Amino acid sequence: MVERLMVMVGYEAAELLDIACVTTPLAMANGIGAPTVPYRVRVVGPGGGAVVCGTGLTLGSDQPLERLVGPLDTLIVSGGVGFERAAADPRLVGHVRRLAKESRRVASVCTGAAVLAAAGLLDGRRATTHWRYARQLADRHPDVTIDSAPIYVRDGNVYTAAGVTSALDLTLAFIEEDHGPELARQVARDLVVYLQRPGNQAQMSLFTAAPAPRDELVKGIVEHIAAHPAADLSTRALAVRAGVTPRHLNRLFTDHLGQAPGRYVRLARTEAAAQLIASTSLPMTAVATRCGFGSPEALRQAFSGRYGISPSRYRATARRPDPGLSP
Repeated sequence: MVERLMVMVGYEAAELLDIACVTTPLAMANGIGAPTVPYRVRVVGPGGGAVVCGTGLTLGSDQPLERLVGPLDTLIVSGGVGFERAAADPRLVGHVRRLAKESRRVASVCTGAAVLAAAGLLDGRRATTHWRYARQLADRHPDVTIDSAPIYVRDGNVYTAAGVTSALDLTLAFIEEDHGPELARQVARDLVVYLQRPGNQAQMSLFTAAPAPRDELVKGIVEHIAAHPAADLSTRALAVRAGVTPRHLNRLFTDHLGQAPGRYVRLARTEAAAQLIASTSLPMTAVATRCGFGSPEALRQAFSGRYGISPSRYRATARRPDPGLSP
């Protein structure tokens, strides 16, 4: 029987949930749908020894990474707290690079993107990783375009998932790609998960992605922005509110939030718009007005720049029950 060989690469202190969120849906797809081309899942590690996960639990590996040969359907590298040692291991990285050439698809989960980047497999590509490590990965690999917003990113035949349970979304996408949406829906129902978060859905809210700024002035301005997206939020107006010069406010935002006030306001307004678009039936004109955009076109441009998708398409893929808000 022809099979799809799906290989999960683990290493010392890999994340067990990263691995399980890939292997379990694939096994369920075999059992639920009995696809004509079933998945054969293997977990491999350097030397073929047990994979001791970051939690302390141990997984047996099916064979040594070094002895694995293609062709493979999909090569997937796990993330985990041991990712830095894994990405610095020339043998592991070399074998990942070798096997990538013999694979139809190549993917990483969470910080596993660091291994793909070390192998040169993300050069010139757009990729994602866990939001906490995105800046670190971008700094170390300037040839990679790191986007910390999406749940997963596909660039050609290379897929990168944001972190931990986003591997479920990526694996459901694989199942749908391979066998159609009905089997993916059946697997999602049995997993009791949402089918399916679009890959472009933000993995972390702007307001929870980082700790609240320690500077009380910046914290107060951030709270004002979140509460009043339709207000005058120009840098000058915010500086007047804070009692400082625009130049000083810009310096404070850069130091504490890593971006200028204008950029922060644009992202905050776009995220507020995403919440309204997904949870209400408000027309785009009303959404734009409530969120401080001068026109639906300005909203569309900001939204597409943030999420890589139009507001109307986002509403179609991320819609939640309407709580009854009206224009």
